[in-house]
Amino acid sequence: MEDITKLSLHQTRDALNKKQFSCKELIASHVKEMESSRPLNLFITETMDHAIKSAEISDNNIKIKKQRNLEGLPFGIKDMFCTKNIKTTASSKMLSNFVPSYESTVTKNLWNDGAILLGKLNNDEFAMGSSNETSFFGPTKNPWKSNGSKNYIVPGGSSGGSAAAVAANVGVASIGTDTGGSIRQPASFTGTVGFKPTYGRCSRWGIIAFASSLDQAGTITKNVKDSAIILNSICSYDPKDSTSSNKLIPDFEKSLERSVKGKKVGVPKEFYQEGISEEILNLWDNGKKWLKESGAEIVDISLPHIKYALPCYYIIAPAEASSNLARYDGVKFTHRVEADNINDMYELTRSDGFGEEVKRRIMVGTYVLSSGYYDAYYLKAQKVRALITEDFKNVFKDIDAILTPSTPTSAFEFGEKMDDPLSMYLNDVFTVPVNLAGLPAMSVPVGLDKNMLPLGLQLIGKSFDEETILSFASVIEKAANFKHSPKEWWKNE
Repeated sequence: MEDITKLSLHQTRDALNKKQFSCKELIASHVKEMESSRPLNLFITETMDHAIKSAEISDNNIKIKKQRNLEGLPFGIKDMFCTKNIKTTASSKMLSNFVPSYESTVTKNLWNDGAILLGKLNNDEFAMGSSNETSFFGPTKNPWKSNGSKNYIVPGGSSGGSAAAVAANVGVASIGTDTGGSIRQPASFTGTVGFKPTYGRCSRWGIIAFASSLDQAGTITKNVKDSAIILNSICSYDPKDSTSSNKLIPDFEKSLERSVKGKKVGVPKEFYQEGISEEILNLWDNGKKWLKESGAEIVDISLPHIKYALPCYYIIAPAEASSNLARYDGVKFTHRVEADNINDMYELTRSDGFGEEVKRRIMVGTYVLSSGYYDAYYLKAQKVRALITEDFKNVFKDIDAILTPSTPTSAFEFGEKMDDPLSMYLNDVFTVPVNLAGLPAMSVPVGLDKNMLPLGLQLIGKSFDEETILSFASVIEKAANFKHSPKEWWKNE
């Protein structure tokens, strides 16, 4: 087998079980890819030695026929997940030397199922951003390049490193977090599959918090089947997380075989917005056609309050961020700037330890929670959130899923939107409503634009109905037959 790193997760799993190659050989191949992909700036912390030792254990488990669900499979993990005795930075200066003494529940589930850690992947600082340009450790480059251009483009955010790693064949899959589209948007930008499960499906314990009522762990993979396989491992009830659901967890892999015949798919009229390219609209039409050909019915729907989702999100998320990030004051742990008194130490530490985007959101969040403005902004945003959630509940009485574009554009060049925060925030216009309502959603790559950059379609499902999304996504994936991959230009840099 020439290049085993190009295999998908399920192909790699099958090949390991058939002993076509060993776990040590697999890890060695991915370590080689890690080294050659350093120009992309994917990893903040590499754990190659740990991976090689883990591969020996996995090889032995396969030998004695005691392999687990993800035995020997190499993963990159977004640097928002705490990993015991391994540096976890949230891509920030504030936590640049933080080494947790505990493991996040999601990553613990992975290691218990035999997965192997390659390293911690780059992301926007504290997961705040849509381009991976706010990382203290420098931006990750998208493995894709615009046709005929030498300029670097963003991989999306905040899980940009996770998506770029999968697109560059470093690790069979990766894990990210999604607060307002941070898995689905970078997946669309990199031609990968991004899945955000229902809020509460995966434990948030051990994930560095951005906005607690919105954050959710999820997967970035090469195909839909791989997402289903990983969901079987990372989803679990966790008594350490008060928002964790104890609903029965189905066998997600089996849902891929479900027929969509007779199912109804809603198309919201509000998502036809100004500024969407003709190419995205054409791919959206293709998606509807593919689902109809598979026996599903396409239904026009309305989500009347969806137009308020973005402003609503950018009140609630910064408010929760300002509260969550108050703990980073330089007293017990984290970066510290010494001063003559404690008040100056707080001020200097936080001013020096946080980047511009994080400070911007803390200031907005503190403002909307302040006396005199709480009712006018935060409370009103929560009421609007309830209306948006109700809109989804109403339409899901008559339909099984919703089909929309994942993003309004394909990936853009570095620096293009950094000086215009509002333009950057608009990148999340199709993904944010899902987080406000706590619903599951998936981005599936379906085609390329005129610049030969990938574009995705988004499927939104009912609460705790990931299975229906997976069945629809499987249909779209087969029909789109997206076989494109980036040219490996980084290997010559």
